[in-house]
Amino acid sequence: MKRIICCLMLASQVLGSNTSKAQTKKIEKVVIDAGHGGTDAGARGASGMLNEKDIALAVSLKVGRLINDSLRSVKPIFTRTTDVFIRLSDRHEIANQAAADLFVAIHVNASPGSYEKIKVGSKTVGKGKKRKTVPIYKTIHHRETGANGTETYVLGLHRNSQKESAISEFGENVTEEPGMLNINDPQTAIIIAQYSQMFLKKSVSLAQKVQDEFAMQGRKDLGVKQKGLEVLAGCVMPGVLIEIGFINNAQEEEYLNSEKGQNEVAYAIFKAIRNYKREVEKTNL
Repeated sequence: MKRIICCLMLASQVLGSNTSKAQTKKIEKVVIDAGHGGTDAGARGASGMLNEKDIALAVSLKVGRLINDSLRSVKPIFTRTTDVFIRLSDRHEIANQAAADLFVAIHVNASPGSYEKIKVGSKTVGKGKKRKTVPIYKTIHHRETGANGTETYVLGLHRNSQKESAISEFGENVTEEPGMLNINDPQTAIIIAQYSQMFLKKSVSLAQKVQDEFAMQGRKDLGVKQKGLEVLAGCVMPGVLIEIGFINNAQEEEYLNSEKGQNEVAYAIFKAIRNYKREVEKTNL
């Protein structure tokens, strides 16, 4: 027990003296990840004509443009700028190789819709006294939903092991000393776990700011949630995945496919990033 306590105290001291890069560094590089792409269309709109990948890309490019125009000290890094397929592992690899400070994935939600069983005819079955007429039914899937609103996800705790593996691999992204995270040192596991907790805390902070901005625009706030998402699990930085609305809700589909809607969504995300940046650099969140 004494040994564990000593290790925890030492890890805390080491973390306190060596995480200044992760805690106090300025927000200089933000990865904007447009969900899906190419052969992966994502969710389909209520109209059947619109795909998630197209809205996600359009909004992502607008967020990047706002950052370029209004946050000159921040560089937006896109995982894709055209309609191409990018593997999930390649998305967080782009972020890690760039030593980015934030990862922001943009998606469009969809609900399962509803199913209706309707009678389309009848048929006769059986012979003799057992002969009878039975109805024929067809199940129709109604794509459209009444679900609406926005929600933002942070990494679920059950994927922490992958997050910690990524931190171990890209330790130079978060530590002042390149060799600090030594896998042969028993204290390293404790230090990596603390980094993971710190990233989660920062992710929740950003996610809440995103939801607050949407709420101020009058959008329905579905809250900040946790989910074991691959694209967030492999990132060595705070990260969120934003569901900007329900594409199979006819009203939200129309809104998200409009210039006005995309501009408003992009501006909400931009403001959240800007406010997060100010808070981190002011308070060392």
